[in-house]
Amino acid sequence: MLRHFLVVSLLLSAALGAQRAERPSGQTPKPETPSTAAAQPPAAPATQFPAPPAVEQLIKTQHSITVRGQKIAYTATAGTLLLKKEDDKPSASIFFVAYTRDDVTDKSKRPVQFTFNGGPGSSSVWLHMGAFGPKRVVLGPEGQQPAPPYQMVENEDTPLVFTDMVFIDPVTTGFSRNAPGENPAQFHGVEGDLDSVADFIRLYLTRFERWSSPKFLAGESYGTTRAAGLSQVLLQRGIYLNGITLISSILNFETASFATGNDLSYILFLPTYTAAAWYHKKLPGDLQGDLQKAIAESKRFAAGEYTLALMKGDKIGAQDRTSAAKQLARLTGLSQRYIELSNLRVTIGRFTKELLRDDRRTIGRYDSRLEGIDLDAAGERGEYDPSYSAVQGAFTAMFNDYVRGELNYQTDLPYEILTGKVQPWNYGRYQNQYLNVAEGLRQAMTQNPNLRVLVVNGYYDLATPFFATEYTMNHLGLDPTLSGHVSLTYCDAGHMLYTKKSCLDSLYQAMSGFYAGSFAK
Repeated sequence: MLRHFLVVSLLLSAALGAQRAERPSGQTPKPETPSTAAAQPPAAPATQFPAPPAVEQLIKTQHSITVRGQKIAYTATAGTLLLKKEDDKPSASIFFVAYTRDDVTDKSKRPVQFTFNGGPGSSSVWLHMGAFGPKRVVLGPEGQQPAPPYQMVENEDTPLVFTDMVFIDPVTTGFSRNAPGENPAQFHGVEGDLDSVADFIRLYLTRFERWSSPKFLAGESYGTTRAAGLSQVLLQRGIYLNGITLISSILNFETASFATGNDLSYILFLPTYTAAAWYHKKLPGDLQGDLQKAIAESKRFAAGEYTLALMKGDKIGAQDRTSAAKQLARLTGLSQRYIELSNLRVTIGRFTKELLRDDRRTIGRYDSRLEGIDLDAAGERGEYDPSYSAVQGAFTAMFNDYVRGELNYQTDLPYEILTGKVQPWNYGRYQNQYLNVAEGLRQAMTQNPNLRVLVVNGYYDLATPFFATEYTMNHLGLDPTLSGHVSLTYCDAGHMLYTKKSCLDSLYQAMSGFYAGSFAK
């Protein structure tokens, strides 16, 4: 992740400690893998944890938006709710922005969606101002970086048409902070994060009288990790969900960790390498004409011959090694020699640098369609992620302007877009193993058979590749009677797929149908 960012996730994105060597310079450190994550810090005197006063503040403003010819009047509520201990002392102040339609007379028929991004360490700004909110940041039609000063427009794809929305900033992100004297590290871990976000959801349902409403979650990147974990935690607290939207998913961290001895990630990233090579016109002619044909061949090879080749390890024969390297070159746009020197295993950092090395360009990790320029074309990895640079400035400026100007929430606190202050991330009971919340999702879907899941993927996402998501979903262990409760959609964009306008339109259509089929009217 980057200095004040997602991974879109940004974003936004799930980031893995095993990929620390792959991180472009200037990025916020990614969370360590459970096998190396630090244990929760010991308790320290309360005076070591200064923080702004923990106060509740709710600012309501009235607005309207026209979506597909329909004028919608709505109320925006920007503010904070306090999480409290059993002795009524505050532990944290959670900042949120909620949007509710004004013409709703029966809240039991109106869904409410709780939304967050990932990181860990990301605010909810990306889904808020890029995908779901009534205002969105203007980028190029393909998600290209705009020139400052930046602009916002009405979001004609806002789900406000069919659901109310609550955007949540976990503790230490956005304007959310620990209470004075409270150790913020208690919130900076898998279980502490789930507990605090679940507590906020419970509190919101109570304060705003939404217990009878259909309930949905929507998360991106590590936000999908959080959403899957919450499905089980909320169920244990009696809060049953109707649906979850997972955008650019990472539930099983083994699928995206290039750790020594873990060959699974190389297999699951290959089809995304192929998509990136296709986009930059680096594939042979018989594959270059059709993206779906190229992806299909890559998936077959990855799950077949490539898997068998890697399984052989050091015992692979010269003929099999050469055959695998030749096919990998065909499917990645890299030279056969480079692949052989990489021992048939090309990490993200090497791929993003090598694909366009002859052009002195580096491709993005969050979105491999976008290109960057490094000082050193001979380097091992890129200096920065051009797909993060494309969004960082615009989203930062526009949210800070919007929250104070239109939502009238006044504070001098810095809005932590994506922060490294949540590190080290505590993996708790997942220490010394890969974090995997897929089993919690299976349990929630089994115990609550009305729960449905929509999974949204970008073909050019090198942070949470679509084949890895397919692998995870195919290994949930769901009973066959529940397998139809998971649906997957795809779009030719990256991690923050909604930055491409056509993919934002597709996301709206997919979610509209998903919500319509996820609860009784």
